[in-house]
Formats: sequence, C-alpha cells, structure tokens
Amino acid sequence: MNDYYLLGRSGLRVSRLALGTMNFGVDGFHAAYGKTEEEAEPIFRRYVEAGGNLIDTADFYTAGESERILGRLIDRAGVRDRLVLTSKFTNTIDPSDPNASGNGRKHIIRALDASLRRLGTDYIDLYLLHTWDRITPVEEVVQTFDDLVRVGKIRYAGLSDVPAWYAARAQSYAEAHALAPMVTLQLPYSLVFRDIEAEFVPMGQSLGMGLTAWSPVSGGLLTGKYRRTGDGMSGAGRLTNPDAPGREINPRDWQVIEALESVAADLGRSMAQVAINWVATQPAVASVIVGASSPEQLDSNLAALDFEIPADARRRLEQASAPHVGMPHVMFTPQYQSWVVSPGLGIGDKPAGYAPPVFNGAVPPSEVVSG
Repeated sequence: MNDYYLLGRSGLRVSRLALGTMNFGVDGFHAAYGKTEEEAEPIFRRYVEAGGNLIDTADFYTAGESERILGRLIDRAGVRDRLVLTSKFTNTIDPSDPNASGNGRKHIIRALDASLRRLGTDYIDLYLLHTWDRITPVEEVVQTFDDLVRVGKIRYAGLSDVPAWYAARAQSYAEAHALAPMVTLQLPYSLVFRDIEAEFVPMGQSLGMGLTAWSPVSGGLLTGKYRRTGDGMSGAGRLTNPDAPGREINPRDWQVIEALESVAADLGRSMAQVAINWVATQPAVASVIVGASSPEQLDSNLAALDFEIPADARRRLEQASAPHVGMPHVMFTPQYQSWVVSPGLGIGDKPAGYAPPVFNGAVPPSEVVSG
C-alpha cells in the first residue's frame, strides 16, 4: 500500500485500507473474539510494514484495552509520527455517572484525556464522535472539536454513525463560523448494507467528508465461511456465537452471497477480497476499515486492491445487492428525472474531464479512484 489519498476536504493523507483494532484486547464488550497483545502485535506490524498508516480504535473497544495495547505497540515500533491514529468517544465509561457518556463537552474532554493516557501520546490525529446521542446540541460538539484542534490535542475531527442531517448541520455550522471542519464520516457499508447510498454518499461528496467504511464483509457474512442450512446457517464466527449473536440473515443476504461467490470464483479471488474491493471503489469512499485475526488474514485483506472488478461482474454484484429506493429518493434517480424533470434532454453538472483527479505518482489517471 504505497498510494495515499486526501481524507475529505483536508490535507491529511491516508491509505485506502485502514486497520481496525476492535479485536485488540480480551476484556469488555468485544472479548468474545479479542486478541491478546502478543497475538495483536504481528497483525499491527504487518500492516505498518505494508505501508498502511490509518489505525482505527475507540475508548469503548475491549474496555480500553485496544487503546492500551496500541499505545505499547506503536511505542515499540517507533512509528507514532507516521501513523494517522484515530479514536472515538461517546459510549459510557461509568454507568453511574450521566456525564461519563454521550457527546457533551464535559465528556468529550474527559474521554480524550483518558484516551491520550491509554495510547501514551499527547495528540490524536483524527478524533471522532462515535454515535449520535440524540440530545447534545451539534453546535456544542463542533465548538469543542475546534477548541481541541486549537490547543493541539487533536489534528482533525470527524463523525461516526450519525444521521445525514446531523452531519450536514455539523459541517455547515463549522463552515459558517470558521471552525475546524469534519473531514470524515465513518459508516457501515457493504454489499448487504448499502443504505448509506441514498443520502450519505452525495452529502459526503458535496460537503467534503471522505467516507471511511466499516464492516465491508458484514461481520464475516461475506467471507464464505457461513453456509445456509435448513434451520438457519452453519459456520464458526461471531454471527453464530451464542454469546454474541448477530443479526438475522434474510433471503436477500443469501442472494448477495451467491452472486459474490460466483464473481469471486470467476476472478480467482476470495469472497472477502471482492467484497472489500467493491466497497473501496464506490463513490465517496476514502478508506475501508479491515480487521484481522491473524497476519495471514490481514495479508489476504491487503491484497483486496490488487485487482479490478470488471464492469459486468460489478453489475452482477450490484443487481443482486440493489437496495430498496423509497420515497422521496426515487424522485432523485436519473430514470425519474429524465422522465419528468428534463425529458428528452441530456443535462449534467460538468462535462467529462472537467476536473480530472490529481495524483502525484506512477498510477495512470484511468486507474485513480478519488475518495
């Protein structure tokens, strides 16, 4: 991974595959599939050796162990300055304290200080609101982010798992008041979860937020390790773990899996590689967060960008996974607008080639994917 792209409307350069560390640690909510520090270290080192620079964690992951382990691994490898270290806040660290969770200023500052201690660093490159709490004024969040950028505790701010209107409000407020902008929006995105396409993708493109996609293989569902059975599905993993049950798999999911399996076989690639590649090459996506349970699995994931999905194969995948387009979004499709808004005319925003992508490297422009 020697190609890097700007994240959103910023000068921050990130690799197209980010390393997710939700499974670093064996405590707390994610303990069912966690890795010890000894198991996590070769995964981390392999990612860095491959040229990856975007590391994703959160204070909530494995009850803070993910951050502690990462801090020690980064220190031993001596790579702090070359990494884009990302962490997140929102979830509770003390259920008895109403101000120890959510997105208020008091909790943001407290959570950041605690993350800095666990990570053993004096700044975080990219700090994200983890989940919309439904009540904190968006202006308070944006103002707090700006304060933290100004004092040097964080370099950039972003959002994760919020409504599109909330992200748009945050960015517009930041722009109107010359505050630190939101440079990224982290969301779930995969062939079985394409819900973000209706609003989040055009919003990110319009307002300068590069999408960082999590769960591109949908918790392992798109890896091929699960098989349909008469009474459900078989296969070892988190989706069949009785201690951490996953969501119910529906007929459309199996339709997507069958199409993905067929395309992967035709391309001589694993299902996971094709699934990751598809997400990474979708509009507005700047980087895809991949996890791994071993260095070998990480190597396979990192190879997901070493090939191109042919147009006919992409059509097969997208037909099988096509999301339901409801009202009013159906009115914004090219088909509807060519029928009602401007019948008989070809109207677009810019002619082809108006703003070709800029890439300072050896990759031909036709192979460049903008995020």
